[in-house]
Parts: sequence; structure tokens; C-alpha cells
Amino acid sequence: MQRIITLTVQNRSGVLNRVTGMLYRRQFNIESISVGATETKGISKITLVVEVSDPRKIEQLTKQLNKQIDVIKVSDITDKATVARELALIKVSSSPQLNSEIQGLIQPFRASVIDISKGSITIQVTGKPDKTEALIALLRPYGIKEIAKTGVTAFLRGQQPQEGASTESTLFSV
Repeated sequence: MQRIITLTVQNRSGVLNRVTGMLYRRQFNIESISVGATETKGISKITLVVEVSDPRKIEQLTKQLNKQIDVIKVSDITDKATVARELALIKVSSSPQLNSEIQGLIQPFRASVIDISKGSITIQVTGKPDKTEALIALLRPYGIKEIAKTGVTAFLRGQQPQEGASTESTLFSV
């Protein structure tokens, strides 16, 4: 099962290496990782999506991450109300005749064309991973030349549901 883990860390050299090294040594597979600055100078946020076969290992993982130098906070936000997104850039083979067809195909995904050249069109899409994967699947028949994805970045929604309450309405995101 996939888990989304967020880490708040000091923005210092070697932090990412220590975190990923610890995951490697304990044989956790990183499905995606994203890192970026936060609203606080000198503090960064790492979002990990990891594959965990045994639910008991997730507690071990969070404890081990908390022991890492420069790690301020670790949270498993998988079962919480979150906002989670990834960015994908997709370069597709195209011609002037196909450009409008591809543009019509990407419109329902709220994707945008960010580059058009003689033999290709480059599309940008943001959203949940299943959304980006669905668009990629639709574009495959045109001939994908290149894909670059950021990995998931996520944080908790502003208001968390009460314990035992339904999370259906709070999980909806635009």
C-alpha cells in the first residue's frame, strides 16, 4: 500500500541524502519524492510516496525519520484530508494538422500547451496522479517523445474531519 509521508526539515546540505539513504537501508521503495522551500526561510518540505507492505512498518519508518539530523517533523498524512498534486510535462509527436485535435483532447484535463514546434507539442498538466496518468494514456497513440513528472507534493487541508466522521466532503478537491 502507498503512504504519503511529509517531512519538515532544515534546508541544509545532505538532508535529502540522509533521508533517502535511511529509506534505502531499510528497503523502502520511494514511488515519488518532491522537495521545496516553505513559507519559513531555511525550512523545506519533503513529500514522499512510499510503498509499504506491512502496516506496522510505517510506524517504524516515521520513528526512524524523526531521528534523522535536521528533521523537524514527520507526518503520515495518507488517511487525512489532504491536497495532493503532481506536475507532468508531456512532449507528444504532432503536426500542424494534429495540434488542434490534441488541444481538444487535453481541454477536459485543464491541461495547457506550453510549446509547439515543427514535430511536437508539449503539454503541462497538474492534478492527482491518476489524472496525469489518464492523460498520458490518451496521448500515447500520438507518440510520446518525453515525459517529466515532479512527483506528488501534498499537505493537510485547513480543517480536518472529527474522529469517526465521514471524510467524503473534505477529500473533494478542485
